[in-house]
Amino acid sequence: MDKRFFVAEEGGKRLDVFLNEQMEDFTRSRLKKLIEEGNVTVCGRQITKAGTEIKQGDEVAAVIPEAVEYSLQAENIPIDVVYQDKDFAVINKAKGMTVHVGNGNESGTLVNALLYALDSLSGIGGVLRPGIVHRIDKDTTGLLVVAKNDKAHVSLASQIAQKTCRRTYYALLEGNLKEDSGRVETDIGRHPTERLKMAVLPDGKGKIAITDFETVAKFGNDYTLCRFILQTGRTHQIRVHAKHLSHPIVGDPVYGYKKQKFNVDGQLLHAQQLELTHPTSGERMTFNAPLPPVFEEILQKLCRQYSVDLSQFEYLTK
Repeated sequence: MDKRFFVAEEGGKRLDVFLNEQMEDFTRSRLKKLIEEGNVTVCGRQITKAGTEIKQGDEVAAVIPEAVEYSLQAENIPIDVVYQDKDFAVINKAKGMTVHVGNGNESGTLVNALLYALDSLSGIGGVLRPGIVHRIDKDTTGLLVVAKNDKAHVSLASQIAQKTCRRTYYALLEGNLKEDSGRVETDIGRHPTERLKMAVLPDGKGKIAITDFETVAKFGNDYTLCRFILQTGRTHQIRVHAKHLSHPIVGDPVYGYKKQKFNVDGQLLHAQQLELTHPTSGERMTFNAPLPPVFEEILQKLCRQYSVDLSQFEYLTK
């Protein structure tokens, strides 16, 4: 069991902020969990509220419990590993694969596949989410980064939090957007009556969600191919913001139209590009993943029908 001791040289800071400054190998969320689970004391007194203000001279002690062995089973499930080294891996996730265990999914997840395919995973994600720095929805395809050690996990999570990790998505939307480009900035939280859905909420009632968007191509007045860049990463963020713009994603079974022209199983939303800084070398790296076949076929059909040329965007299909 790891024990760490610190003395506050100045007062007025939140306990979690102070620990975050002292323990750079831990994410803010993990430190908050350590506090809430009673593993942190201030001047010998157990503190369970992350927002507790510390005073100058306070002695702070943190106990880090022994890592729990993964309880999940490694499964030989084919996955597309775009890149990997000793610190992280980039995965091109297929449609229909849940990222981690939960809500009755105990097998067949990306985590199960990662435990089989990779030689190591970070432990910060916990027993159910080893290596998972961020996630994408089950029926959303494309790139996500996986940490192979705790140091890399902290670096990658920090890049996402500080918006230096650039995540670019493409989606086919119903209809045409009023503005060809812009930013959606709202609060997002659980839908007040439909608890399995997320929704745009009044300011202060949810967590801030920021999405930049840009029209790539219009197919008459019927459809729009849109580029989205995430500035935050809330659950269902792009899908909720697309609906908020009054142009939901084609095929979305939760936020989209009930009647669909195309026979697709799930939203046509793809995480096409991931740009990040290497946790060890500091090198800026960019990864791309072509659209999945179903998405590409529908686009090609629309291009022929509406005489649209997408050849300049060959990176979408190569």
